[in-house]
Amino acid sequence: MSNPTDPIERLEAMEAEAALGGGRSRIDKQHQAGKLTARERIDALLDDGSFVEMDRFVTHRCADFGMQEQKILGDGVVTGHGTIDGRTVCVFAQDFTVFGGSLSGAYAGKICKIMDLATKIGAPVVGLNDSGGARIQEGVESLAGYADIFMRNVLTSGVVPQISAVLGPCAGGAVYSPAITDFILMVEGTSYMFITGPDVIKTVTHEEVTKEALGGARSQATRSGVAHFTEPDELSCLARIRELLSFMPSNNAEDPPVGDTSDPADRTDAELDSLVPLDPSKPYDIVDIIVRVVDNRDFVEVNRDFARNIVVGFARFNGRPVGVVANQPAHLAGCLDIDASIKAARFVRFCDCFNIPLVTFVDVPGFLPGTKQEYGGIIKHGAKLLYAFTEATVPKITIITRKAYGGAYDVMASKHIRADMNFAYPAAEIAVMGPEGAVNIIFRRDLAKIADPGEQAETRDQFTRDYRERFANPYRAASLGYIDEVIRPRDTRPVIIRALHTLRNKRQENPPKKHGNIPL
Repeated sequence: MSNPTDPIERLEAMEAEAALGGGRSRIDKQHQAGKLTARERIDALLDDGSFVEMDRFVTHRCADFGMQEQKILGDGVVTGHGTIDGRTVCVFAQDFTVFGGSLSGAYAGKICKIMDLATKIGAPVVGLNDSGGARIQEGVESLAGYADIFMRNVLTSGVVPQISAVLGPCAGGAVYSPAITDFILMVEGTSYMFITGPDVIKTVTHEEVTKEALGGARSQATRSGVAHFTEPDELSCLARIRELLSFMPSNNAEDPPVGDTSDPADRTDAELDSLVPLDPSKPYDIVDIIVRVVDNRDFVEVNRDFARNIVVGFARFNGRPVGVVANQPAHLAGCLDIDASIKAARFVRFCDCFNIPLVTFVDVPGFLPGTKQEYGGIIKHGAKLLYAFTEATVPKITIITRKAYGGAYDVMASKHIRADMNFAYPAAEIAVMGPEGAVNIIFRRDLAKIADPGEQAETRDQFTRDYRERFANPYRAASLGYIDEVIRPRDTRPVIIRALHTLRNKRQENPPKKHGNIPL
């Protein structure tokens, strides 16, 4: 028989105990709920065999309410580091089998420690959230632990990428850590996020709502925009995280990883010449243009189901990652509104933080009119996108595919707010407003003098044609240097790749300051 006091045997016994978390019965319940365990999630996320666990023997310090008799190794969160595609990543995974994943002071300390390590070594942080919230038995120590994590989320923001997967409950103060991170992913049917749950809402406001309707994946993806991605199951969610990280550098001092591609850099697409309708009132799907010009038609759209009048996401050109921002004429005619402005501004700022060039496709008739927008603060929120594009110092390439009217022309990465290379399709219209609206204002008195309705309509049509010929085209802007080149749509891909190559060593700095005051 082996010696029970043998130090190696003791270590192995403790490792086995820690690996079981809350025990076999709770692991079985986790599986029955359609959820993986914390360690299973880490194994699926990271490269095989790369995970190095830290603090597996940490236990809580609470001696109240009989907690001193309930100590479990690891205390409800698994932390450590490993690799994704060979690149180092720091990770924590909350373990719902241990005290419902509730956060203690010791548990928070483990998360803070791995986040501090990530900042030191310049590695992304991935948080896998599945927790019942604060550990009530610890009182303010648990609340302090949350605040310690929040502080690190803030100070780490823009230093290394932070990604949060919500794989179970995430409620109360716990939601603020994911909210500060760069991207939030949720799983349909098993995850939810909210500040106050259905029971509290019913007590306070008398509203009745289910957890799913209040804070489920679909609600947070479509109504609030809090969730950037929703996935059908946990494995898909973890695979999406791996894909996302492939577009990002490990930290703000590095450039994004450039990969190999079999898609020719000089590839043209003749079908693009007829894809955009000449009639400015006819919709089309801007994603059809995006997927035709990026490498291998691979476009990862972010916040796809929220503010659908603007499209943002990641792609590659000749192997180089870029962030794509595009008006969507197929929804609200591509107008900018409050939600679209916020969605795009947040994405632009992320790309600028991590040295990811921006490619912007413009087809925008203006800002969405109406009292709801004005009372909701469209002036302030629209200014966020203007601020974000102007502040960004990464390479910025803009292609106007059709309409670029009014202030929205300025906001959408125009030459005037420091875009580097601005291109337009031959049928693009760049003006203060559409020809019809402009004619009704400029020639209002002239038209009013014409009594015959037929003659008036004919005269209005002539004025409109003249205005379109003089102003509603890319050549006026090109003559002033606001458009660098009018291009054939079929050449969009090689033109963008050429511009990215030209701008590869771009260096630009903003005036020295503590930080700007973005209109929040």
